[in-house]
Amino acid sequence: MEPFLDVTEEDERREREKARELRQSRWWKNRIATGICHYCGMKVAPKELTLDHLVPVSRGGKSTKTNCVAACKSCNNKKKNLLPMEWADYLAELDGKDAKQ
Repeated sequence: MEPFLDVTEEDERREREKARELRQSRWWKNRIATGICHYCGMKVAPKELTLDHLVPVSRGGKSTKTNCVAACKSCNNKKKNLLPMEWADYLAELDGKDAKQ
């Protein structure tokens, strides 16, 4: 169940603008230089990493260094707007399915 948060379009616009600024920072460039996805640990070309909000903006997350991680496009697309605990549950469910096969 998704918790109720009153995130306005203006809040989302402001946070997405902050994220664009963060992607231009030295901090972000250093972060992606490793080329490692925060979620799956795969090594990819740094330019292939995307900025992902651990707590999604649509769910009240902020564009701060502590809430943003480098993720491969595949993980970012799968995670969508899941909270960290929901993402962990999703991965555990996948592991359970793999174990049964």
